[in-house]
Amino acid sequence: MFLIALATDLIAITIVAYVLYFRRHRRRDLLLAFIALNVGVVAVTLALGSMEVGLGLGIGLFGILSIIRLRSDQITQQEIAYYFISLALGLLAGLHPDPFWVTPALSALVVLVMYVVDHPRIAARARRVTITLDRAILDEAALEAHLIRLGFSNPRTEVLGVDLVRDTTIVDVRYRAMNPEEAEAENRAVRDQRVNGSTQHEAAAAQGPSAHDQAVMGQAGAGHDQPASADDHRVGQWA
Repeated sequence: MFLIALATDLIAITIVAYVLYFRRHRRRDLLLAFIALNVGVVAVTLALGSMEVGLGLGIGLFGILSIIRLRSDQITQQEIAYYFISLALGLLAGLHPDPFWVTPALSALVVLVMYVVDHPRIAARARRVTITLDRAILDEAALEAHLIRLGFSNPRTEVLGVDLVRDTTIVDVRYRAMNPEEAEAENRAVRDQRVNGSTQHEAAAAQGPSAHDQAVMGQAGAGHDQPASADDHRVGQWA
């Protein structure tokens, strides 16, 4: 039964760490970390199961896992999930509960779940990015409208910080990436808008000043043509 559990673990961690994770995300350092964590958990669990040890010693040994810093900025939530899967597979192999088919069945279930939920076709167009805007925006509707103008499709936002002194906004944006057809249509709409705006500006310039502008210019010219007032005559006499 132990050999079956060990063989199951080695096959499962190879599929999870290399086939699923490394071939999709290409981080060799985490490939090593997942396999090392799995093998270490299997070894510690087998050692605890083969001898009479106290509960405190067992808790202390597994407390060593807390040394792993899962909150590092270099590790995403997706990679933390792979850490826990590696840990779970190691525990299943080390404990190898009866009957003998429990470990292979549960390991296969875990691998299948990871294959499905981390498949590239699941939420393939969902994106997440943290950006810093060069203006302080406090209104949520105005922030969403500004992000849409920047090209984010259907954004969901979480404001991480607003600096009124530096006039900046740090926002976490979750949005839906556009497919090539939608991106081309968006670019075409932007180009048409710019062309229309330029055409309207040129047409307005060709028509000359509007009636309102002519009236204002006429009032200004009339003001310059007014005769000198009595005060101006007195100034001239004193001069």
